[in-house]
Amino acid sequence: VIRPEPCGVCSSRIRFGKAAIKCRQCQLLLHPKCREQCPSPCAPRPRHHAWPHEGVLADFAPSTPPLVPALVVQCVTEVETRGLTETGLYRVPGAEQLVREWKRRLLRVGGVLPTLGSVADIHVVCGVLKDFLRGLKEPLVTFSLHPAFLQAADIPDDAACGTALRHVVSKLPPANRDTLAFLMLHLLRVSHSPDCKMDVLNLSRVFGPTLVGHSSANPTPLAIMEDTPRQCKVVARLLSLPPDFWRGFVGTEQNLVP
Repeated sequence: VIRPEPCGVCSSRIRFGKAAIKCRQCQLLLHPKCREQCPSPCAPRPRHHAWPHEGVLADFAPSTPPLVPALVVQCVTEVETRGLTETGLYRVPGAEQLVREWKRRLLRVGGVLPTLGSVADIHVVCGVLKDFLRGLKEPLVTFSLHPAFLQAADIPDDAACGTALRHVVSKLPPANRDTLAFLMLHLLRVSHSPDCKMDVLNLSRVFGPTLVGHSSANPTPLAIMEDTPRQCKVVARLLSLPPDFWRGFVGTEQNLVP
């Protein structure tokens, strides 16, 4: 080992200069002593299925539903495993260098991801998820449906607003729709954790620009100024939809657990 990396089985770091075992098919790296605990058979990772460094959400999604990228599932699972007692989840930034490094590592390996258990600071994991979503070529709600989401969220009557939002969500590309549903259920769990102190309003401020964005890749300064409060309103309204609506797209989520 030239560059210390976590073992894919026990998650502890394999130190510089130590011997390690690496699978030729799925690139899993592990201590020789952990070989017996290695999952078998492995999941081969054909080179042509490696993830791009950037793209739209569908470029990262699996081939079978629910179409939620493994990176999103793994980050959310890690946050829910050990982060729901952290104050300011998603609001407190993680170390930028670590966020960039882990995002690069996860994108480099594609579908078979190294465990995030070795990331000591859960805010780094939150940062990786936000940075991945922010780095997509278009926001989760897509450029074409952006105006429709804003208009639906502006409807003053709650029932009419909910109906309009359900209709617009159903028009999203399948990968965007499933991933949005998965994230909404996750953010609702975060909002219900008293230790996090992140209610729907706080979460909508954090995720509005990330999930809703703008209607083009190069918005004007005026559009940025006008869109910002409306982005937050869209996320807040989406979080007010009943959880069963979102579960209709991702089921019980058990089949998403990595």
